[in-house]
Amino acid sequence: MSALQIHQFPALNDNYGFVVRDQASGQVACIDTPDAEAVTAALTAQGWGLDYILNTHWHPDHTGGNATLKGRYDCLIYGPEEVRKAAPLDQVLSGGDRFALGQTVFDVLDLKGHTLGHIGYSAPSERVAFVGDTLFALGCGRLFEGSAEDMWGSLQRLLALDPQTTLYCAHEYTLSNLKFAESLGPFPALEARGADIRARRAQGEPTVPMRLADEIATNPFVVYPLKEAGFAAQAAKFGEIRAAKDQF
Repeated sequence: MSALQIHQFPALNDNYGFVVRDQASGQVACIDTPDAEAVTAALTAQGWGLDYILNTHWHPDHTGGNATLKGRYDCLIYGPEEVRKAAPLDQVLSGGDRFALGQTVFDVLDLKGHTLGHIGYSAPSERVAFVGDTLFALGCGRLFEGSAEDMWGSLQRLLALDPQTTLYCAHEYTLSNLKFAESLGPFPALEARGADIRARRAQGEPTVPMRLADEIATNPFVVYPLKEAGFAAQAAKFGEIRAAKDQF
């Protein structure tokens, strides 16, 4: 049995929220706070309190519930320094840090690109990672603040995880991402995954979480740049694909 319980729920228009509980200690954290009421409803449904908020970046659809939830649960808020631009923050985390939720230890990953301070939370012992708006199912985040080189470096840090890692991203963008991926030229692995995605969405089922191995095999932002030689060439190819998606 997993040492970490994970409860996923929809929030806002297309966000997902996640509350997680370390089974050994009973400590609970929320990964980002898209909507305070949705988080509270999820916690109530599970019969959990809230000890920590773990923010990935500063955008309001990830920090909007910080103040309300802190007032409601007297929890501590951890995240990158940039969170203070939009919401309360108690403790700064940066890439290379570690955060212990009871006996579950998260490695803090530097995932800059979408924003300059974006971080993620990987629990290697559980083979799970919460990646915010860095890597989506068949997609990746827009480069609002960082460069193509920044984001490509962040993707390399994710690609270095165990391929069987389950990735929890923050939005249901998969159908749109699938259409863009197919426009670049479908291939067998993508065709098979695409059929599964369309069937799941037709039933109203989420496509999140996803498996890293599947992103390695089918995500165009990973597949096509890796054909290039060397980091600089790969980052340049990634930037071309990201710009094309922006105009798709």
